[in-house]
Amino acid sequence: MAAELLVGKKDGTIFNISGSATDVTLTTNRTGSPGCLKFTMLRTLDFGFSEGDAVRFSMDGELQFFGWVFTRTMDRWGVMEVTCYDRLRYLKANASYAFYDQSAADILRQIAADLQLSTGAVSDTGYKIPSLLEEDQSCLDILNDAIQQTLLNTGKIYVLYDDGQGLALQEAGEMKTDLLIGDKSLLTDYTYKSDIDQQTYNSIKLARPNEETGMADVVIALDSETISRWGLLQLYQKVDGSLNTAQMQAQAAASLAYYNRPLQTMTVEALGVPGLRAGQMVMLKLSELDGKAFERWLLIEKAAHRWENGLHTMTLDLTGIGE
Repeated sequence: MAAELLVGKKDGTIFNISGSATDVTLTTNRTGSPGCLKFTMLRTLDFGFSEGDAVRFSMDGELQFFGWVFTRTMDRWGVMEVTCYDRLRYLKANASYAFYDQSAADILRQIAADLQLSTGAVSDTGYKIPSLLEEDQSCLDILNDAIQQTLLNTGKIYVLYDDGQGLALQEAGEMKTDLLIGDKSLLTDYTYKSDIDQQTYNSIKLARPNEETGMADVVIALDSETISRWGLLQLYQKVDGSLNTAQMQAQAAASLAYYNRPLQTMTVEALGVPGLRAGQMVMLKLSELDGKAFERWLLIEKAAHRWENGLHTMTLDLTGIGE
């Protein structure tokens, strides 16, 4: 596969450093951080780029990353490590917002416009958040809160990422790949964990403030069968006072449907596949896992690609819903 790494300056000068960069890594996370490209090269007068310059990395003509130089680190011998981030990095800016009856997609478009960031493919997330009040929070956290509210009320996972054209928002179910990873396909090693310790709840308790009584109105959704097996694992959350009882009941039911399961996580080492990123879903097929055959769609929480000495490998952190 042919790799192309270009750096473009504001004056239009373009440096092709494909043959000079070594140890290229590209990391994406489903939540919480921007896409990050790192590479190492020997600093010379021929390659005079600096912070803020645009970076484009492609494999066989397919875009893998588009972003900007944020950090350069050099030693006395001129060996330089360059760190670049995509558009999500600019969402670290703090702001205060009051959103009423707007969807996560609406909120994304508003924040993108305010920060002068372009948008790419943005799905209609449907659910209108009654109110989202944020003061002096990073725009990335604000958007993650909106996406989390959508998840808790619809059961649908939406992924915020940079698609190369701008900020994008897609449902994970729409980002399924045709890739099969398994003990007979790409896989070189894995570790597996199934637990009810991290993000498993079989009782959802929502509390709404009531100014008239001075007490909280409470709605509870629970599953007696899993409580008998695991004990009571309760998630308590305060909700906005504008939610009515029917909306609280719907949110509690959707949250229970999502959280009432063992959480399966896997870290997979495999031969690299260009274009695979966090937020996508892959099919994992193993002839045996925990005493039985395993075949399931799993969500990529983190994808770390590495190109070194002509070899492309990747490490994937995956999550899935247990039986």
